[in-house]
Amino acid sequence: MPIRTQIAMDTLVSIHVVRAGGEADAAMERAFGWFHEIEDRCTRFRPQSELMQLNAQPGVAVPASAILYEAVQFAVALAEESGGAFDPTVGHKMSARGFNKEHRTGEVVRAAVEGEGDVTYRDVRLDPKRRTITLLRPLTLDLGAVAKGLAVDAAARELAPFEDFAIDAGGDLYLGGVNPQGEPWRVGIRHPRLDGELIATLCVSNQAVCTSGDYERRGAGSGHHILDPRKGVCAGSVASATVVASGAMLADALATAAFVLGPEEGIALLDRLGVSGLIVTPELERYETGELQHAA
Repeated sequence: MPIRTQIAMDTLVSIHVVRAGGEADAAMERAFGWFHEIEDRCTRFRPQSELMQLNAQPGVAVPASAILYEAVQFAVALAEESGGAFDPTVGHKMSARGFNKEHRTGEVVRAAVEGEGDVTYRDVRLDPKRRTITLLRPLTLDLGAVAKGLAVDAAARELAPFEDFAIDAGGDLYLGGVNPQGEPWRVGIRHPRLDGELIATLCVSNQAVCTSGDYERRGAGSGHHILDPRKGVCAGSVASATVVASGAMLADALATAAFVLGPEEGIALLDRLGVSGLIVTPELERYETGELQHAA
């Protein structure tokens, strides 16, 4: 039962293959490789990344790699679906709140072009035939709620032949098949107000689980890192939002969107898209979709 860990995307990534064959080590190495490749292309915390090179060229139809194009295309589609509650053009607002430091060096990374405050996802134009991305106005794309999930999904495809495996990228999970006991994986959901406690335990198989919480405070001030892009302030009606979906990119981005929308609208979005979820308010009220499978 090999378990390996590496640091990638500012977090500890752990891969556990339950019944590994002779090719497991090579597959796990390829799986980790996706985290580094996608980070290199999609981070806004490295001036030389493909994303930051795109951000530096407003008004230009920039050819994009398959990875970056997929990430931006997905982010824009979800922005449309959520009515702008999720919006990848929030990067300038994030930087203004202190979320602009390279995690390994602590160096402040500034955008080459100063973004404008009232930009939205509608200022991003995609050309699927030419696979180009055009930023119609100066802005900073932020793919923080997309890229890690994309990497988890790519890693899961590498491990699919082994059927039973778990990927944990700082709490963004994909659980393939069954656990070492031959049962669905049990996933504990962190209590948003009691350190070390769980507020729920879920049973999951061949699905991703991702949570957004207001307890992650990493900016220069006291606010958490989840902004309502429509208002430019921290979303305040939710303490945590957990989504169970077919893939981690979808689950991660929807957890952010549901957090911003609030409990009722957030659950409505999850129901409309056919995924499961649990939303907890700061007062510890619980809202959940009907399909959520709790562990006994």
